[in-house]
Amino acid sequence: MPTLRPFRVRPTGHAAYLEALRAALDGTGPALLPYAGADAAPERDWAETDLPDGLALVVSTSGSTGRPKRAMLTAGALIASADATHERLGGPGQWLLPMPAHHIAGSQVLIRSVRAGEQPVTLPEFSLDAFTDAAEAMSGGRRYTALVPTQLRRLLDQGRAALLADFDGILLGGAASPPALLQEARRAGISLLTTYGMSETAGGCVYDGRPLRGTTVELDPDGRILLGGPTIATGYLADPGRTGDAFLLDGARRFRTDDLGSLDDGVLQVLGRIDDLITTGGLKVAPRIVEEAAAALPQIGEAVAVATPDPEWGHAVSLAITCREATTLERLRDDLRASLPAYALPRRLLTLATIPTRGPGKPDRAAIAAMSGWQDLP
Repeated sequence: MPTLRPFRVRPTGHAAYLEALRAALDGTGPALLPYAGADAAPERDWAETDLPDGLALVVSTSGSTGRPKRAMLTAGALIASADATHERLGGPGQWLLPMPAHHIAGSQVLIRSVRAGEQPVTLPEFSLDAFTDAAEAMSGGRRYTALVPTQLRRLLDQGRAALLADFDGILLGGAASPPALLQEARRAGISLLTTYGMSETAGGCVYDGRPLRGTTVELDPDGRILLGGPTIATGYLADPGRTGDAFLLDGARRFRTDDLGSLDDGVLQVLGRIDDLITTGGLKVAPRIVEEAAAALPQIGEAVAVATPDPEWGHAVSLAITCREATTLERLRDDLRASLPAYALPRRLLTLATIPTRGPGKPDRAAIAAMSGWQDLP
């Protein structure tokens, strides 16, 4: 019967976590429940009978409200994910880890390193100089890293395009990637793969819209994305109710995501989270459509669309941005008229120095919506 060990992942303690992961994968050590070094150890609220055979890792989701869900991943699921990723990238290589290791994206960088037989290069925390030094210190052979869009944006803005182009592959995930950012990076010769996945799928399982080997993608009648295949978690730790709501066992295990999508000739386009849809005047607006249109404007850095209460419309499309040059709500609406229908144009604007995030680069929409200082239409 498996055992589960909470494991404190310190920013400077990646070597210890790497060895613990190695033992969890080959069965010589306990399964791991990683948590950030600054956090208190999780309370033991599970029984040994809650743990499935082959369990290797339990990863907490980065949900913004309520008790985080803890996805149970077997060694087989983690290995299937790592091997399919290397297959898509063109072969194993050395990895650079520039993000927290206790999240699934960070843990998978270390697991891929174990599978590749390579020593990963890790950073205590991300900075432009630390990333540059680490990249330049990597050994020969194939080289990979994983970034969130904000990190890529900052590296490009600080002239690191040539450094990034030396990588054989860069996985980009954690949040939606603005098309303009992807175009800029690819024009610079950077080998990017956008990733879609979550803790419940052992990390990214759809790259550039196409599923990894073994992964299946379906849409339910309402457009909700259903993911299946060998990387799917066995459920949530000590949480049978939410396990039953999210995981389908009608033949093959599948995970009901909280995202809406569309399929075009087998290519998945993620439209955004169901809970993030903005209903304004009885019409539904997908935040990603507004964000991509805004981020394509030259004066805008990053953009996050949220719903804020409105006495007339129920909710208003509200846009938080970082700017390369100052703008106003009226000017922004004029610039977006060619890209968006009238009902999707933002009615409120908030200019920020940085976009608040949670988890590995995801915008904290709840925190943004609660902020003061919104500019309203006259």
